[in-house]
Amino acid sequence: MNLLQKLALAFVDILTVMVGFWLALGLRLDFDWLAMQRFLSNSHLCIYLAVAVFGVVVFYLLGLYEKVWRYAGLYELRAVVCAVAIVAVPVEIAALCVGGALIPRTCAPIAALVWIAMVGGVRLGLRSLAQQRDAYISGPQRRVLIFGANDDGELILRDMLHQKRGWNPIGFIDSKAKRRLRIHGVPVLGGLNDAQSIIAQKQISDVIAAAPPPEELRRLVQICASFENRVRLRLVPRISDVVAGSVKVSRMREVQIEDLLERAPAVIDVEKAAGYLKGKRVLVTGAGGSIGSEICRQAVKLGASSVVLMGRGENSIYEIGVELRTAPVISFIGDLRSRARMEELFRVHRPQVVFHAAAHKHVPLMELSPAEAVSNNVFGVEVLLDMVEKYGAEKLIMISTDKAVNPTSVMGVTKRMGELLMRKRAIPGSAAVRFGNVLGSRGSVIPTFKKQIAAGGPVTVTDPNMTRYFMTIPEAVTLVLEAGSMAHLGEIYILDMGQPVKIIDLARNLIRLSGFEPDIDIPIKVVGLRPGEKMHEELVNTGEETAATEAEKITRVTAPPPGADWPGEHFAELRRACERSDDAECLRLLKILVPQFQHQ
Repeated sequence: MNLLQKLALAFVDILTVMVGFWLALGLRLDFDWLAMQRFLSNSHLCIYLAVAVFGVVVFYLLGLYEKVWRYAGLYELRAVVCAVAIVAVPVEIAALCVGGALIPRTCAPIAALVWIAMVGGVRLGLRSLAQQRDAYISGPQRRVLIFGANDDGELILRDMLHQKRGWNPIGFIDSKAKRRLRIHGVPVLGGLNDAQSIIAQKQISDVIAAAPPPEELRRLVQICASFENRVRLRLVPRISDVVAGSVKVSRMREVQIEDLLERAPAVIDVEKAAGYLKGKRVLVTGAGGSIGSEICRQAVKLGASSVVLMGRGENSIYEIGVELRTAPVISFIGDLRSRARMEELFRVHRPQVVFHAAAHKHVPLMELSPAEAVSNNVFGVEVLLDMVEKYGAEKLIMISTDKAVNPTSVMGVTKRMGELLMRKRAIPGSAAVRFGNVLGSRGSVIPTFKKQIAAGGPVTVTDPNMTRYFMTIPEAVTLVLEAGSMAHLGEIYILDMGQPVKIIDLARNLIRLSGFEPDIDIPIKVVGLRPGEKMHEELVNTGEETAATEAEKITRVTAPPPGADWPGEHFAELRRACERSDDAECLRLLKILVPQFQHQ
């Protein structure tokens, strides 16, 4: 409010207090004019004016002229009640002291109620006028249906009513028990089962929700995608996800595929769980990859004194280096298998915490190059273990995979060999962390599906019944950091991945999120299993048992380490076969070293 508006409102308040006195007298004396005249003399009117001026002073001191009344709510109403009470109490005391000569003894309480109604009414009127003006200014409006007649939905609605974005909230959808209830005048029109008919009847253009459960969100996605003119479905954060009261329509976003996973994301105190990184020199192998780059970001945020970004691909290392250029990072191009290069890295930079995210991970490609997979995923790990042990790094956390469980692929069995080497060496502060697929990584199915959808299809899936475990990249890395705090002697930790998801369901959901209908607009084609692929991934090997840890989303494998005679002479034979690139011999020896390996 500017000065002129404040003066105008103060003048209205003076009139309001004086008129309130007159109405209170009328109510007290049944509007008997003869009885009222006794209290309407010039001296009485001067007293009423003095009280009104006193009231305006109180209103000013309590900040009633500093508030933005277009956002008025219960807090502002409480302020009005408090201000009126401060004015009314001295008036009542004065009335009692002079024995009713000023005004009737019960008039002040009645006047207080009238003042609250009138002073508050003036301000609510200002709010209503502001909203009507905003509606006029905003021009064409989008017709909105809000999912959830709850605290989150109320905040979404309130923000819509306060801003000039052209929103026209038509109603809520919620449980049938809430039907016909109203929030700020906007009705609950029905439940989720009624959503399709409501959208059609009310010509809804947007549905906005505050992070509903995945099963309800999938239903909303399907409903919104079923209309010829696509209905936009968008999400805003829950109150529990942000500071209370800060849910804003301006923070809304399109639904992402990770919103549809059948699991609640892990929520941990990262700074507490990964406090071991603060002030430490950190090395991340495979720093240009999806997991490696996110580990680098988190390590910087958590106060690492330096982060060495190691990898073979100079472009990816350059990109993460540029992203973190203001942080204490060091780019290092090198091959994990080069003992001389790794020796130089550890001698010069002396890392205290090592995250090993580098690996050959592409299953079908590794089926074509078994010796290369062995060279990188097995003997590269051996070199890293030697360096960690020689230079006394405090921690080594290796990223493993669910494909290492009862492996059927070259990639899976070589990652299992890495796990076994770590278990065998049992270097203090070391551990492997096993988890499944991550959404959005370069090797994920999601980028492939998006390209296929953009090209008009078909979207290719290997089998209608194929399932996979999925996590988001930040969530997986957060849990990896937490598991690192428990690393002791080469243990294997498993992240809670929730329930496996059917790949074909993932494809259908992504097609709907893109505004198309599966099998109508975008065909889905089943192409069969690729070399090395499983129908269903597992997280625990045959013969392994697990135990809970202090971390809710992390379990520990309790199986004993390999025997004293493992890997024996076969390991040296595997090295020689790898050096001469003998793929067949590498496969034969891998089956001996990892008996669970059932190569397809």
